[in-house]
Amino acid sequence: MNAMTQPKPRAIEPRLGARPPPPEGMVLNSYGDYTPASRMKPQLKLEDQLVETLVTRAVQLREEMAEFREQAFSDVDQFLALLAEQYEAERGGKTGNTTLLSYDGLLKVQVATGDFLTFGPELQVAKGLVDECLRQWTEGSNDNIKAIVNDAFDVGSQGRIKVDRVLGLRRLHIEDATWLRAMTAISDAIRTTHSKRYVRFYHRETHDGEWKQISLDLSRVSS
Repeated sequence: MNAMTQPKPRAIEPRLGARPPPPEGMVLNSYGDYTPASRMKPQLKLEDQLVETLVTRAVQLREEMAEFREQAFSDVDQFLALLAEQYEAERGGKTGNTTLLSYDGLLKVQVATGDFLTFGPELQVAKGLVDECLRQWTEGSNDNIKAIVNDAFDVGSQGRIKVDRVLGLRRLHIEDATWLRAMTAISDAIRTTHSKRYVRFYHRETHDGEWKQISLDLSRVSS
């Protein structure tokens, strides 16, 4: 490695995690010990400075994006409240989906609400009924259906039931009394734990062009 210039002293913001400042002339190493700053190699000082600068800016961007998201929700809600007032109507809560378009039809804002689902104890009853069906269908049954059913009730790596796959069982066209009772139990087991609002932004070049989402994910941003 070529000789590297000594980084200029700088006033930095406190590190993430609110650690107390190190004693004068000392730095905290990766083992959690204080060592003399004079023993740090120049390239390590530059690396430390670069990482801290980038991470600090990333945290600022995250906070700015969170503020922008809340401001977007607030602006849309105020606009909808204004519309309701214009027509002397009462607007409901913040649930539901809304799409707003620019006058030229080239920009779009969508606000949507997604529900997070889980299952109550009825799911165990449903699993028992499904197992009963599989036992009855053992001879000559379709192995693919068995695999789909067993995979749906399989607990994922984080100990969670695969909600989409369990709900997908209700789309199977099976006219069997026991199976239908199992599907009813699944429907009764559905619980909505909470809802989350999303806001997305789109643009297109022409009126018949394809809508392109404006990504706010750094990994998907292109120049």
